[in-house]
Amino acid sequence: MNTVTAWSATAQEDIENSEILLERKILDYTYQFYNTGDSLWIVALMPNNGKIAFRAAFAMNSCFEVTNLFEDEDTIVLALDSRLGSYEVRINFPDSILHYTTTFTAKTALMIPFSPRDIIPLTQYGSVENTSGKIHMAQFGSRSGLLFASITKPQTGSFFYFQNLTSLSEYCEATKTESKNTVGGNWPEIGFQLPATNELPLPSNKAFTISDAYVVLNTEIFEETSTICEHFLNNLVKVYKVLQQPRIEYHDWPEIAQKVVTDLTHSKGAWTQKDGIPYLSAYLCDYETPPESMVQLSVLTPFKEYEEWSAEKQPICEDLINGLSAFYDPKIKCINRWLPSMVDKLDKSEEQKKEMVMDSWYLHHPLMNLARLALAGDKTAEKLLLDSIEYVIKVAHHFKYEWPVFYNMETLEVIKEETAPGAGGENDVPGSYAHLMLLAFKLTKEKRYLNEAKKAAKKLADLGLNILYQANNTAFAAGALLELYKITNEKLYLDLSYTCLTGLFKNIQLYDCKYGFGKNYTNFFSIFPLNDAPYTAAYEELEVYAALSEYMIQAKDVEILPALKTLLPEFIKYAVSRIAYYYPAMLPKEMLSQEVKTGEIQANLWIPLEDLYNGWEQSGQVGQEVYGAGMPFGVVPRQYIKIDDDFLIFIDYPIIQQNKRGKSITIHLDGDIDMCCNLKILKLGDKKINIKVFQNKELLNAFHESDKIHEYRVAGQAVIKVQW
Repeated sequence: MNTVTAWSATAQEDIENSEILLERKILDYTYQFYNTGDSLWIVALMPNNGKIAFRAAFAMNSCFEVTNLFEDEDTIVLALDSRLGSYEVRINFPDSILHYTTTFTAKTALMIPFSPRDIIPLTQYGSVENTSGKIHMAQFGSRSGLLFASITKPQTGSFFYFQNLTSLSEYCEATKTESKNTVGGNWPEIGFQLPATNELPLPSNKAFTISDAYVVLNTEIFEETSTICEHFLNNLVKVYKVLQQPRIEYHDWPEIAQKVVTDLTHSKGAWTQKDGIPYLSAYLCDYETPPESMVQLSVLTPFKEYEEWSAEKQPICEDLINGLSAFYDPKIKCINRWLPSMVDKLDKSEEQKKEMVMDSWYLHHPLMNLARLALAGDKTAEKLLLDSIEYVIKVAHHFKYEWPVFYNMETLEVIKEETAPGAGGENDVPGSYAHLMLLAFKLTKEKRYLNEAKKAAKKLADLGLNILYQANNTAFAAGALLELYKITNEKLYLDLSYTCLTGLFKNIQLYDCKYGFGKNYTNFFSIFPLNDAPYTAAYEELEVYAALSEYMIQAKDVEILPALKTLLPEFIKYAVSRIAYYYPAMLPKEMLSQEVKTGEIQANLWIPLEDLYNGWEQSGQVGQEVYGAGMPFGVVPRQYIKIDDDFLIFIDYPIIQQNKRGKSITIHLDGDIDMCCNLKILKLGDKKINIKVFQNKELLNAFHESDKIHEYRVAGQAVIKVQW
């Protein structure tokens, strides 16, 4: 038996002893409404007689009186009075999803130290403490306010619960509370819990939304990882399509790219020198830590993409390429994380800041970027990659494709085995290793690299939903698994690819935090770098964005889950709109941290902050990350098409394919036909150009037009033709 609190112990009996206020049947589910005194319950009756109760309103130290009940075909509205204030509960069923929104107006300013959870599984006969279930996913920190669970005793079925935390922003702003860690709980008391007020009371005589919940029910109980992932993604899309999504904000990324080029070129705080060669520092004004190979390549790789797009030589690229060979360490026959000639400067303040200590993902990450540069024709990168690859394979074999957190590069002695007791090492590294091996296979055509990729990828099958260690590496793993599926036609790889993507989408913030410092920037659809990270991070977001853009292109010949054709392009659309806010110049000074862990913040420089926080915490606590400076160089080549020196075409969905012929270009999008994205024609000079835009052969009219810009909304799945 489960232990329950006083707020749930009598819930089933209270419901059974109360009269039904109202009953509504939607598809195979019946919803009954009960006033049990201190709670208004919505009880969902499943086709197999299972029951789940949702507490839509709680009267606190009081009882409810129903003062009005309105019902029409689309909406139910219940007005409730208590001694403490008035409530309105509004219920509708968009796309057959249960949606209830509760507002509360207090009669006097109130401290609310406790509220019970709002979901309780019921039994046919007995009590809630006799139920059992499996919580597949729940909110952690500032991620989406969701809960996905199966009720196994009685065998009722499953439900996907989503609390729209955007709606809670006014409450959090007024009471100085936070919406993080509000959806979860311990069985059988689960769901959403209104944040407790510890500092400020809830003001009187003003209506505040205190719940905005969506529920998708299913009669199945999910046990297999692949089934859990598929239903999670499908349910997330169902809710996403009925959510009110925030507006998209356009940023001039080519202009931002020019600002970054200028600041990287002239800011001495971004660089260090050794033997006459300049190297980028990881953080602005960190003069103590030796240069890292990952940092050089994290900026160089997107910068080379931008160089090709702009058709202009970028001197910084040449500087960075000239410094790469110095990272090769003949002691281990591989490039090292730290510049070998400066390891004596490592201060040993952290576990990895010691000579020959390797953080597992850091071994593979710079080599991936070397492989990308090699595939683009860079001979320095190709030599370094091929000179290092045997060491990487040796390490993989030694650890049997299951990497620890830290190890010694010379002896392969494990220094830190697990991220937490029982959690394993860096779980997604087999996926990033597979990605590296596939890049080497493309470069050399040697099948042993393909075989290495297969062996490593299969190790992910044992991890269930726990693949994600670091979001960017999990995103690369998803793409590698998709490629392996295309090569082998083995469904295991496609299922594992979906598991990786599920790990990403459960680590996302699918709401806009409009309270505290969070109201100063758009944070809808942010992704967190680690499962337990308290902030979102610039570089990891850029890499997830780039990897998922590539995933959509690679998937053009594969029948991927329809849910992914919604979620992937929408993530990209919001990323392009949102990640410019990592630049401190875009933020008010008061939300920037005065204390910085590494280096210092210079708010006028177009170098991104490492860390953006929601709510009441200041951002930039870690520092200003130079290795995230490649952000605009990654965005511009993916979202902008340059037509000579006349104009740019901008689209904020992934461009799957483009074909230019004469005075026209055809662009293929492959998202969700029910969604839309933004297309802009941006004129570069004063030359008069007559431009026409067609969607699926139909002429489109711009919704906004000026001398310099024409703006259109286009379908998420369309063939666009631009003529001039």
